[in-house]
Amino acid sequence: MADSHTYTPAPAADFVLPFSMPELGVRGRVVCLQSVSARALAAHELPEPAGRALGEALVLTAMLGSSLKLDGRLTLQTKGSGPLDLLAVDYYGRDDERAHAGLRGYARVNERKLAELGGASSTFANLTGEGVLAITIEPRVGDQSYQGIVPLSDRSIAASAEGYFLQSEQLPTAIKLAAAPAYVPGNRQAAWRAGGIMLQAIPEQSRDEDDWNRLAMFLDTVQDIELLDMQLPVEDLLWRLFHEDAVRVHSFELLDFHCGCDAGRIAGVLRAYSDADREGLADEDGLIRARCEFCGAVHAIGAQALVSLA
Repeated sequence: MADSHTYTPAPAADFVLPFSMPELGVRGRVVCLQSVSARALAAHELPEPAGRALGEALVLTAMLGSSLKLDGRLTLQTKGSGPLDLLAVDYYGRDDERAHAGLRGYARVNERKLAELGGASSTFANLTGEGVLAITIEPRVGDQSYQGIVPLSDRSIAASAEGYFLQSEQLPTAIKLAAAPAYVPGNRQAAWRAGGIMLQAIPEQSRDEDDWNRLAMFLDTVQDIELLDMQLPVEDLLWRLFHEDAVRVHSFELLDFHCGCDAGRIAGVLRAYSDADREGLADEDGLIRARCEFCGAVHAIGAQALVSLA
């Protein structure tokens, strides 16, 4: 099953594990998040349906970003007419400063629209409404940015991504995602877990349609608990699904929570404001405080920080 006798099993969580079935022309990825998803969602007070959507978006973005071996940033964003009118997740590739790839995420909920829906807000279609899924790739150096946009599926964000791959790259893709809150005794705030598995046709490699349909059917049997149970080795799941198809697992990649916000960037934006506008934004102590929507960090910007950029 492993691609080398020196294979190291994947950890319990916060990783991407690539796998492949070369003889069938199919590849895939498994993502499991625990501390990364818990940290990302801890910065937001979201109703459970919106939290689930953000958790799934974190997993999906990790799948996409890691598949590109990206030196830069990949952003997945949904915009819709429903209560969850914006989802944004950033994937940062490894670089000289970061040993592991990083993720951060943000969700914006219109409370009035959510209240109007009541219990109907639990479905993806009602939560997001009509809208689009956008994927933006921004290399750190060199190449220009790329963006692809597809309509949001009324079924799920996974189905939206499947449509993106079929439209932009003509690659059949099947994706299964899950996210759920885990409650610890004595702690009122949930620690979110999220996981997912993706199958995709290997570009420019022949494949049998019946084989693809069979693998997709196997994937559809995966239960949410199998993607969220930290005690279940992911290799066991792949073996259950694809052991008859010579599945090979490759080296895993670790993931961290990472937010690129900093006071210097905020000060740079504030420099474009007039003195009167900045004065209006400042607190009584003269500091302008800006809260990062992704990580919740509050940056206090003083006059000296603005002068130093002049």
